[in-house]
Amino acid sequence: MRSVKILALATTAVSMLAGAAAAQSGPGAPGAPSTWAYAAKTGVGASYEAYVNGAYKDGGPTGTVSKVWFSIADGVLTETMYGLIHQAQIKQLRFAVQTSTGLAIEGPDTVAKTEYLHVDSAGRPLSPAYKITTTDRQGRFVIEKRIFTDGDRQSLFMRVTVRALKGSVTPYLLLEPHIANTGASDAGAATKAALTANEGSTFLTLKGSKPFAAASAGFIGSSDGLTDLKADGKLDKLYADTGAARGAILLTGQLPATDKAITVDYAIGFGPTAAASAASAEGSLKTGYDKVLARYNGQGSAVGWEDYLASLTELPRLREAAMDGGTLVQASALMLKVQEDRTYAGALIASLSNPWGDTVDASKPSTGYKAVWPRDFYQCAMALAALGDIQTPLAAFHYLPTVQVGPKTKGNTGAGGWFAQKSEVDGTPEWVGVQLDQTAMPIMLGWKLWKQGWLPEAELKAYYASMIKPAADFLVDGGKVGLGWNTATIIPPFTQQERWEEQAGHSPSTTAAVIAGLVVAGDIAEASGDAASAVRYRATADAYSAKVESLMVTRKGSLGDGHYFLRLNSDQDPDNKSPVEVRNGQEAVAEDKMLDAGFLELVRYGVRQADDPAVLASLPELDDEALQDLYRVRYSFSFPGVEGTFPGWRRYGVDGYGEDTATGANYGAGDQMRPGQRGRVWPIFTGERGHYEIARITLRGKPAPGALEPVRQTYVKAMELFANDGLLIPEQVWDGVGTAPARGYVRGEGTDSATPLAWSHAEYIKLLRSVADGVVWDSYQPVKARFALPRP
Repeated sequence: MRSVKILALATTAVSMLAGAAAAQSGPGAPGAPSTWAYAAKTGVGASYEAYVNGAYKDGGPTGTVSKVWFSIADGVLTETMYGLIHQAQIKQLRFAVQTSTGLAIEGPDTVAKTEYLHVDSAGRPLSPAYKITTTDRQGRFVIEKRIFTDGDRQSLFMRVTVRALKGSVTPYLLLEPHIANTGASDAGAATKAALTANEGSTFLTLKGSKPFAAASAGFIGSSDGLTDLKADGKLDKLYADTGAARGAILLTGQLPATDKAITVDYAIGFGPTAAASAASAEGSLKTGYDKVLARYNGQGSAVGWEDYLASLTELPRLREAAMDGGTLVQASALMLKVQEDRTYAGALIASLSNPWGDTVDASKPSTGYKAVWPRDFYQCAMALAALGDIQTPLAAFHYLPTVQVGPKTKGNTGAGGWFAQKSEVDGTPEWVGVQLDQTAMPIMLGWKLWKQGWLPEAELKAYYASMIKPAADFLVDGGKVGLGWNTATIIPPFTQQERWEEQAGHSPSTTAAVIAGLVVAGDIAEASGDAASAVRYRATADAYSAKVESLMVTRKGSLGDGHYFLRLNSDQDPDNKSPVEVRNGQEAVAEDKMLDAGFLELVRYGVRQADDPAVLASLPELDDEALQDLYRVRYSFSFPGVEGTFPGWRRYGVDGYGEDTATGANYGAGDQMRPGQRGRVWPIFTGERGHYEIARITLRGKPAPGALEPVRQTYVKAMELFANDGLLIPEQVWDGVGTAPARGYVRGEGTDSATPLAWSHAEYIKLLRSVADGVVWDSYQPVKARFALPRP
């Protein structure tokens, strides 16, 4: 109760000091429409939490399980989550600074730099704790923020230093809550002692090591502090709270003016009550910057991020395979582990971001990419395994039944065994399309963990009966779906959606996973004593493999010499030039004009060898940089001060999942699909091509010394160059086609789509492991033995 009394006294004090105006509630509810934050993050973080018997429980080596995540973009603290990993509580926290020549706001008026606070002797990050420096474009001030979470509490810690460079400045902290994962239903209050906000049973408290000089709470666009400052440069319309109304709010705290420098520590606590959130913030401040950071890092006797990195047995080898001395792979290891839920162990999400978030409506809850796609999930689990992390991939495998559709899935009236397209981390299905690769990959992961010796055979047999067999049976038989809007009848290997979730048909990448999944399911069935199913799975894989070329390779295509893999064939004839379905505002072109690199997955998994005639025939069209931009897939990039050019590929030609070429507008801005939208280059495919090159070089056996150096020089180096200054690899990088967005991206720089993309980091890690091993990491020997034996 002590914290409640302190807040009550502080509220009374600020009302007396500020006069009647501060006692009033801010008018103008519900405030301006709210959006999410800029999605091109340069930092994401959370505390390292150790498992207790494969689960997250308080009282283990890391004590209380902290369930707080944060992100940083454009020098600003952005989406900050508490509870489940998708439950955003803050949109952004930034500073406005009043100077003698006007008001400046972090983001639009500053230049940002991201650095890691804790690094090793080679400059490689040892924890996802950040030093963010924002410099005023007019040279009047510099703000340094040091950001990390408190691993022993539900709180975020931030040390802020504002340094005046030209005369006196007055800083203002601007906190924009999005409690309970929306930005339209918040209430808040402001005193000199604390800023608070709540919605439902979720509460936030921000407290500082020094009190504010003044504070105010209001609705955005009407009574908020920033609107007040913009009007006359003063915070003089003070409101104690937002009253009974709810909406989009902003909480403002004024720091003392300074002509030198001022440093203040802030803690933001979260909890199910106002008292709990205040206690978290107060506890962090009382513990202090040095101790909280040391525990977060794992320095001394504390268990933290240093300990996690030290547990990665393969990390030293992967650092040797890198071109940058191992800086990015160490950051990538941190990124993948950060993006795991801390309630549902093993729940690996796609990204701590909402794609193109600054133009996406936030009036309703949205997970964005903070959710489970079994395909992205598989990539992350395999990458963590490649690092030598045993526990997280096992937790991931154990988690998978949570997102498998079956009798226990709420609302399901149809066939089971398949894995939901996209789910919240608690298993609630969010999107319910059937993507057959997402049903195959959990089987592939289980086989890999078994063959690594990490998944005991007795446990594998238990999962065979409950999870793997239903999945494999669905890959053979399909069935009628009955979940949400989806009532389709699935007849494998024809997939309702391919890996980009947009088209139905025969997909090379999907079919590659399905064949691989069935072959290794045969091994698991055999080990489980189910010989009949083993025969059935392998025979079905044989049948699917036998039809790959007849269903997915055209010899009458309109590009190149006419002989290449289609991205997708919607019927039984790859030569009939059927139109694709309209997606993302793009035109319905003929299938033979839509290229992608998905056929390379046939080689990765072992369904076809690297010198397969159809594979070789498809590379010239895929790599043709003379194609019209609408259909073109490959682009080459150069970087200042770096010798050579580096390759990148789009998801596919005619992709509309990106910024508008005519206006530069974000994808889907205003909930409108536009014909000018264009998907950009994804770093993932640079890694995929690197894997193909490894398969090609090693086709006849172990590579000669130095044989894989071209892979390092070209593909490894390219992925490192695509990372931003926070060592985060984006989903998409700017290809230079069309009008650039207002932020003025340069070629090869990440766009506003989503950064970091966990899959991008996973592909980079797996590429390093493949280089280090001299063999593709996620190839499957039983598949290769069955279908891809080298020609004499």
